[in-house]
Amino acid sequence: MHALVYEGPGQRVWREVPDALVEEDTDAVVRVEAVTICGTDLHILRGDVPETTPGTILGHEAVGTVMSIGPGVRRLRVGDRVLVSCITACATCAACRAGRYGQCQGGGGWILGHTINGVQAEYVRVPFADTSTHPVPEGVPDDEVLMLADILPTSYEVGVRNGEVMPGDSVMLVGAGPIGLATITTAQLFTPGLLIVVDPAASRLQAAKALGADVTLDPTTEDVPARIADLTDGAGVDVAIEAVGIPETFELCTSSVRSAGRVANVGVHGRAATLHLESLWIRDVTIRTGLVDTWSTPTLLNLLRRRKIAVGSMVTHRFGLSEMEHAYDIFERPAETGALKVAMFAEHSST
Repeated sequence: MHALVYEGPGQRVWREVPDALVEEDTDAVVRVEAVTICGTDLHILRGDVPETTPGTILGHEAVGTVMSIGPGVRRLRVGDRVLVSCITACATCAACRAGRYGQCQGGGGWILGHTINGVQAEYVRVPFADTSTHPVPEGVPDDEVLMLADILPTSYEVGVRNGEVMPGDSVMLVGAGPIGLATITTAQLFTPGLLIVVDPAASRLQAAKALGADVTLDPTTEDVPARIADLTDGAGVDVAIEAVGIPETFELCTSSVRSAGRVANVGVHGRAATLHLESLWIRDVTIRTGLVDTWSTPTLLNLLRRRKIAVGSMVTHRFGLSEMEHAYDIFERPAETGALKVAMFAEHSST
């Protein structure tokens, strides 16, 4: 089979690799029919994730068909169409029993495309397949289901729920990439009163506006702290959500939130950020971080099936699986290409 292989910082190649096989009783092998690229994959390629070693197949978001299963798999059958979750769950450890699948202590967590071979391939081995996949809803296109492998549950759990967004809240979102746009979608489930989006890319601000942002700000041309003060009568926002992963955007969030406000960090950070406790400690500010647990995926799939959330506009570019390297080239240059999410489809897929 062929796969996109990480060969070290700045190096990736689509090449032939050994076939994915069932290795443990609870494994399934899934034929990949739709797959996407995550910003986290770019962090790996920049060398920000040292746990990922050269030779690893990247990717943790896919839709496909079950081709083989181990003897311990009970829920899946060969031929089932499934969403492969970005988080693998053993379902029996203390963390999983508490619904903290991202912190799985039994061999799961974020492992696909991180510490084991991932889904940017023609086939993928999925450990703990019964609890790490979800049935694909009838009648929903693969590229829409694909958005629920990672960015929708991440935005919902780590951004909106950790930020405790409530009806009427003022919310500032910094970063209108795919995770940020998904945050706009999921935040609106809680009817915020004011939704402000900050990003330097005009195409992404336009997409944010189309998805429901009330105000969009370009930090390269506007004084964002001053505008936030104007929009909130000097108080700051109730919730600030960081969806970039650099020190400057995290610090913008902590300086823009009101007293007793909440900061939710979604971005993946590769560099240290300064935590200004000298000004934050007295203001009762809550800061939450986290890795997605994907406990919300079944709920979000049901909302998607019932058309209560819309994600179709997030995929801006489509390719064949064999065009994976070109898809990376497009995804890595969003300011030039206008790319939000890119999706690659197997030639045998009908989607």
